[in-house]
Amino acid sequence: MPKFNYVALDQRGNETKGTFEVASQNDAIGRVKDMGLFPVKIVEADKDTGKGKGGKKAAPAPKAAGKGGKKGVNINIKIPGMGSGVKPKVLTTFTRQLATLVDAGLPLLRGLRVLEKQEKNAALKEILGKLAVSIEGGSTFSEGLAQHPKVFNRLFVNMVKAGELGGVLEVVLKRLAEFSEKAQKIKGKVKAALFYPIAVMFVAIGILLLLMVFVIPKFKEVFAGMGVQMPGFTLFVMAMSDMIKNNILETLGVVVFIVVAFMLFIKTKFGRLLWDKTQLKLPAVGPVISKVAISRFTRTLGTLVSSGVPILQALTIVKETAGNVVIANAVSKIHESVKEGETITAPLEGSGVFPPMVCSMVDVGEQTGAMPEMLMRIADDYDEQVDNSVAAMTSLLEPIMIVFLAVVVGSIVIAMFLPLIAMINSLSGDDSSKGGG
Repeated sequence: MPKFNYVALDQRGNETKGTFEVASQNDAIGRVKDMGLFPVKIVEADKDTGKGKGGKKAAPAPKAAGKGGKKGVNINIKIPGMGSGVKPKVLTTFTRQLATLVDAGLPLLRGLRVLEKQEKNAALKEILGKLAVSIEGGSTFSEGLAQHPKVFNRLFVNMVKAGELGGVLEVVLKRLAEFSEKAQKIKGKVKAALFYPIAVMFVAIGILLLLMVFVIPKFKEVFAGMGVQMPGFTLFVMAMSDMIKNNILETLGVVVFIVVAFMLFIKTKFGRLLWDKTQLKLPAVGPVISKVAISRFTRTLGTLVSSGVPILQALTIVKETAGNVVIANAVSKIHESVKEGETITAPLEGSGVFPPMVCSMVDVGEQTGAMPEMLMRIADDYDEQVDNSVAAMTSLLEPIMIVFLAVVVGSIVIAMFLPLIAMINSLSGDDSSKGGG
């Protein structure tokens, strides 16, 4: 009967090694589970030199599933190279599908092969092929993911690592998929709300350029031929038209320079901080951005802690994925406070970023030991508030942009009609004087 060497973890995470004489690797896995251990690696004794048949590394043991002792996924995986090109929506779909397959008891290798065959995204298809090949070579899933931070951020990697250690990879994958879906949903709503004012702004700029470059010069020629004395406002608009028409390249250059300078400025540490502070204080838009940031903070922290990631490590990840320097600085202070053995609530209140309701709920969560659940409740509540704020912002911005467009176009139209009105008035005065004579 063949011998199998095993490496396993107990409930406290301590590593245990040993050898069994059993008929197959599956029997060895069953023996390890019966001992109340979590199998990390199980290989045949004569192959435990790191190489199996044909010079290949021996495959690791399948992971214990999170439900009822059924077989789960292999936890030792290494991804070679993966590159970017995978959109968040595609990655979310992949995560959801992989979670479903793993939860159904399908080994990770087979699950990846199935997803590879049906995947339409070329970049992800290549990634899945490399993942499947690397499973046969060994190393953990999280280690492989960590090699490709452009596709899998630290949130993804650390949650997978926690799922591996806790034997609940399928649960963690589901949480990751749900987290990503909700984040994309909120982001999509904010984008949709901002699309209308941005579209109106571009239309206004287009109309303004059309009037300035083509329409106003025609009026200028007509007025010059008629010898009409033009009001000051009309002369100002015509001067602006001449400047834009005669210096169109320079005007576009100035616009491009301003945009590029702004983008470079917000990439600096000071510029990014100033811009993020400004965003939070903007009328109408600021409250939405603030609520999105708070929702993201609480959902990310709650998801990480509930998945078994240590609180200090979770706070570091939250800081890196905050998306707003003001929030990130507040999280950094919370991290230092927790590191010193203090609570989360005090620095949360002192940051001035988080509303009293959020601080109170976090305080209750700390005292009752239900921090993850409380954080997720806050996130759900703020998701609803974002929905309401987006609707209110849209209803407020629509009339503002319509009035803005009307004022811009209307001002130019009035400027062009003022000389005509003056000319009509002068003609009427001449006719009246002649009639009186």
